[in-house]
Amino acid sequence: MAPSLTLDQANGCRLLDFSPDEWTAIRLSLRIAIVATLVALPFGIAMAWLLARKSFWGKSLLDGLVHLPLVLPPVVTGYLLLISFGRRGPVGAFLADQLGIVLSFRWTGAALACGIMGFPLLVRPIRLAIEGIDRRLEEAAATLGANAIWIFLTITLPLTIPGILAGFFLSFGRSLGEFGATITFVSNIPNETQTLPLAIYTFTQVPGGDAPAMRLAVISIVLSLVALVASDLLARQATRRITGL
Repeated sequence: MAPSLTLDQANGCRLLDFSPDEWTAIRLSLRIAIVATLVALPFGIAMAWLLARKSFWGKSLLDGLVHLPLVLPPVVTGYLLLISFGRRGPVGAFLADQLGIVLSFRWTGAALACGIMGFPLLVRPIRLAIEGIDRRLEEAAATLGANAIWIFLTITLPLTIPGILAGFFLSFGRSLGEFGATITFVSNIPNETQTLPLAIYTFTQVPGGDAPAMRLAVISIVLSLVALVASDLLARQATRRITGL
């Protein structure tokens, strides 16, 4: 006769027994975070290079706008997205009427919100990496006849890889935890915009939702910790390969 499960073992099994709705929230969160970070990456690299390499009027203002999502209430960011990219907003109406793209109350809108909220954490490490590059390397390449684009692709960009990796995973982790801007812009729609934080919030509002809320909270902690550790380890490894130390 098979031994019966102890109470602790039974509780452990229930803790790992994810429902279809929970798996959907996990998969949706990962998809949104990955899409948001990948789409934001080229813009983040361009913005970091601009802030690191160029001097122009209004640079401090632009820098402040880039980092504004860090200090602005996320609900305010979500509201600004709603009135701009909603179906009646100037940008949202144009995208819907001319291109058939609808962002409000769609998972793509959640990706937009996450990308904006994580953008400062993407730009900052890349900018610091670019500022740390010895300008004499770029100047030497220029004297040999290399144009600006070739110098960026063969010297600046490879030396920026540690910052890119750090920024990528920091932004990815921030996207996984985004709540305020997402729920304001795209609401809390199961199977469409209900990411991990929104699903946890939903479960805490219903009777018997403590167990699924705890399971998703554990998953959120694990994913965020993995992103932070990966950011540090990969950035260090890339730095060692570049410096040879």
